[in-house]
Amino acid sequence: MTARSGPFPVAAARVQFPALFRPDPFVYFDNAAGSQAPRGVIDAVTAHLTERNVQRGGRYPASIAVDETIALGREKVALLVNATDPDEIAFGMNATSFIRIVSLAIGQTLRPERSEIIVTDMDHDANVATWSALAPMGATITVWPMRADGRLHVEDLLPLLSERTRLVACTAVSHALGSIVDIAAVARAAHAVGAEMFLDCVHLTPHLPIDVQAWDCDYLVCSGYKAFSPHMGFLWGKRDKLVALPTFREDFIPDAPPYKIEAGTFIYENVAGMAAAVAYLEALADMLPGPAAPAAPRARLVRAMEAVRGYEQQLSRAMLGVLQRHGATVYGIADPEMIALRVPTLSFNLPGIAPAAVTRHMAAAGIGIRDGHMYAPRLMARLGLAMDSGMVRASLLHYNSMAEVERFDAALAALVGR
Repeated sequence: MTARSGPFPVAAARVQFPALFRPDPFVYFDNAAGSQAPRGVIDAVTAHLTERNVQRGGRYPASIAVDETIALGREKVALLVNATDPDEIAFGMNATSFIRIVSLAIGQTLRPERSEIIVTDMDHDANVATWSALAPMGATITVWPMRADGRLHVEDLLPLLSERTRLVACTAVSHALGSIVDIAAVARAAHAVGAEMFLDCVHLTPHLPIDVQAWDCDYLVCSGYKAFSPHMGFLWGKRDKLVALPTFREDFIPDAPPYKIEAGTFIYENVAGMAAAVAYLEALADMLPGPAAPAAPRARLVRAMEAVRGYEQQLSRAMLGVLQRHGATVYGIADPEMIALRVPTLSFNLPGIAPAAVTRHMAAAGIGIRDGHMYAPRLMARLGLAMDSGMVRASLLHYNSMAEVERFDAALAALVGR
């Protein structure tokens, strides 16, 4: 946030998260693997399990309450992504499962004259291998390459597009490098040749405002547990696209979204938690300094997420300074002047020190970070890193503090001897 609006209320945000308050304080910098849950989310899950842990569709009060919980969940997630219709939201296990559902459906619609699917070498493998698996169904897979700066440039996508392109699948923000993608530009380019755009929004959701109407993507998936909810996922799609998808369903399930996409029973209590996670982000607007929060729920949400983005740029800058001071090789955007093009997810290696040794040292110092291939084999190959070692990733969210960055700095200094 700017000086005019005042500092971000990180202390007020942190107090909402019980996991951050332990007798032995632990610095949690592994948020890209899954965020912590605020008290309201925990309470919503508990209330569901104690008061309405029944199947939906019945005529008695607890079952009716489950239907209401699901309806509220759709409304809240529609608010989160700025959808025009809550019925464009489908619930399930995670983003990966939804990518597979949509990819299998699109595989059934491929025609020889429009069978090309464009993926990237920066994405999580869930958004690459899933589409590549359509090759036996006639798909031709083309790779949109990341540049050496750790970013996807739309100028590099344009020559790959043609009247044969069926779909472009890419991430919104790299889960490994933290690089932000120009989503609206990708969608415009895809639509200009009659193709669709599929967006992996998992890593963007806790960092930036989502706006499917402004972006004009066609499908979007998210794993809510990386955005303050319990373990669950959701799919958004333009209604006409969802109607056209040939999905599996039992005969008694309506052939209409979202029901045609939600095969089987999903985890209702986690949908209650997801609704509470969105409510937490709305309430964050009231914690901010400056003018009173707007009354409109979407405006409140956008205000909160814009403040999150501003504060997280400060975290990114501080973390880059620490890593560069200790001689780390930072993958992706390392220029402080380009900080607005990344989120505080930083992957790096230290000269002469194995990634696993770094994370073990940090764990002993009470700091949780991650090492490995980050489920991105093509990215590892592009960076010249071995799959069995990979890199180190520290990933922060708005509830992380500058004091925690200082602890990270001290622990890293002890490791490298500086």
